[in-house]
Amino acid sequence: MRLRAALLVLLFAAGPLAAEDGPLPAGALADYQLGGAYPPPRGVTVVARDVTDRPAPGLYNICYVNGFQTQPGADWPEALLLKDGAGAPLADPAWPDEFLLDIGTPETRKANLALLAPVIRTCADKGFDAVEFDNLDSYTRSGGRLSQQDALAFARLLVAEASQHGLPAGQKNAPELGRLGRDRAGFRFAVAEGCHRWDECAAYTGVYGRDQVLGIEYADDLRGSFAEACADPDRPGSLILRDRMLAPAGAPGHVLAVCP
Repeated sequence: MRLRAALLVLLFAAGPLAAEDGPLPAGALADYQLGGAYPPPRGVTVVARDVTDRPAPGLYNICYVNGFQTQPGADWPEALLLKDGAGAPLADPAWPDEFLLDIGTPETRKANLALLAPVIRTCADKGFDAVEFDNLDSYTRSGGRLSQQDALAFARLLVAEASQHGLPAGQKNAPELGRLGRDRAGFRFAVAEGCHRWDECAAYTGVYGRDQVLGIEYADDLRGSFAEACADPDRPGSLILRDRMLAPAGAPGHVLAVCP
């Protein structure tokens, strides 16, 4: 769902969080390194890396966890996966090696949380400062088998688990939530992919404030130019251009540009 200006007025009437209320350092410049860790370029102060990697020394580090779908190749109990009409585990159409978790009941949410809790604890043990849970919007690809309320209920559990380990949690995508991600699930900041591409940046910055939103645009799917994205008055304070596969520096296809 793409939010339009009239809807945004209603969603964000309460206003964004003050910058000092969020965990990200003021004036942050982030690098998104999910395709593999590499030395952050000069000036970068925030780095997002997969839970399987280590934090970047001396920077603010966000731990990436696939919280609503399985990691590729993960050995997950089939009883805790959402099923399609034929009774087979339901894969994300965009990521056919990732399967949607069944978070449709309190029982399945509790059981899936128990399997993710050690992963969250690993983020803390490695020294990450925060965590982002990906595929919050999986419910939109569930064929109606999951609802927004299911996603929010599970998000609240994930955020609470992260909080027990001292990790503030960030909302990943799902602009249609408006203030609900912040107020109901407890997210403290946001990570937004393609928000300029889809004209959704205000859906994040209007809730969390520009300093508490990290934006990533992709070189293969821009709306106009990256310079135009940087000039967007609603854009996140930290907005970068990356290649779709998030390749490490020096690898074929690597792209990284930052707004001036």
